[in-house]
Amino acid sequence: MARFSFLELARQALSGHQGWPRHWRSRELQPRYDILIIGAGGHGLAAAWHLARDHGARNIAVLEAGWLGGGNVARNTVTIRSNYMRDDSIPFYVRSVALFDRLTRDLNYNTMHSRRGMVDVLQTWGMVRDRRRRRLTMDLHGATYRPMSVPELRRMVPPLTGGGPDARLPILGAEFHPDAAVNRHDAVAWGYARAIDAMGVEIHQNTPVRAILRGADGAVTGVDTPRGVVRADKVALAVSGHTTTLTETAGLRLPLRTINLSAFVSEPLQPCLDVIVNCPDLGVYLSQSDKGELVIGGATDLGQSFRRDVKQHVFEETVAAMLDLFPAFRQVKMLRQWGGHLDIAHDASPIVSATDVPGLFVSAGWWGGYKAIPAGGMCLAHLVATGTPHPLAAPFGLGRFRHLDYVLEAGTTTAR
Repeated sequence: MARFSFLELARQALSGHQGWPRHWRSRELQPRYDILIIGAGGHGLAAAWHLARDHGARNIAVLEAGWLGGGNVARNTVTIRSNYMRDDSIPFYVRSVALFDRLTRDLNYNTMHSRRGMVDVLQTWGMVRDRRRRRLTMDLHGATYRPMSVPELRRMVPPLTGGGPDARLPILGAEFHPDAAVNRHDAVAWGYARAIDAMGVEIHQNTPVRAILRGADGAVTGVDTPRGVVRADKVALAVSGHTTTLTETAGLRLPLRTINLSAFVSEPLQPCLDVIVNCPDLGVYLSQSDKGELVIGGATDLGQSFRRDVKQHVFEETVAAMLDLFPAFRQVKMLRQWGGHLDIAHDASPIVSATDVPGLFVSAGWWGGYKAIPAGGMCLAHLVATGTPHPLAAPFGLGRFRHLDYVLEAGTTTAR
């Protein structure tokens, strides 16, 4: 694998940049591997990278139903943060934010990582109390959160001219999370893919899994694909909203339901917003990309759905909420919109766990799983390689649903 550097960039410029090798190779699908990872999104690729780098595994294949980076890793708002509430959640996301901070160096691939900070705009006294409680809990785990006055907030975010004293929901204060960041989602996927290919991990695009196969003893024996049966003693699922579709082929039911989450991007504007702004009372959050686009997200659809488009009422409610606080954006035109699948667990916390099917592991239930990619992949790899949960992910096993030991994390950004 060629290393990216200033000198290599200059050398390649002399040949018109025609000498760069492919980031990853297309190989023949083998009949058997030691480990199969289903899903070439962020979590699946990160798990393969940690398996190869940290645990020395090599005979690994990553199977992707579509194209690499075309699923939920491309359908998000790239917000990276650790402002969670529960003692079990905060250390996990603190580690994930730290891993993202050094990901460009670790992968030798520019992820365009930018630590911008995130401000939570508070408009009800209940939310003020919630965020104060969150701040005090985060302080115990080294996460950063500090209170902010309304004048300080308006100086930090000049376009935030709404929410005055006479507004339906006046701004009462804010909390600032300086560790929050954004980066380039496709660069994250491509960087992981390039790194694992160099370590011998195979990536097979356009290879959907139709069923998980089990032997006479009930253990996993492989998967069935349109390209034939592929055998493996260990299969790890990282397929976001399609988790239950696959686990049910193995006779396994999980406490998940799939919901659509929408996002929107505006036409490019002059730079005006250099922080991520979250308005939990209104149900909207937004940031500005390097190209000047406003990246806007809101609440999920109300009901279970496998759709990936945008419902009109969700779009209207989200944009109306944004305009309550940013009336200057009324003339801005929307450029594109999309939806992504979330598989949400009963307690809105992730599942990183072995299952009742020997050899089958799942990474699922990610409510906004982009921020969790590095730590989620690290924990899934540790579980697959050692058979024991990583300490950071131990609270997120399936056993918590049997004993009602929930990790309740609903409403970390927007909620209904």
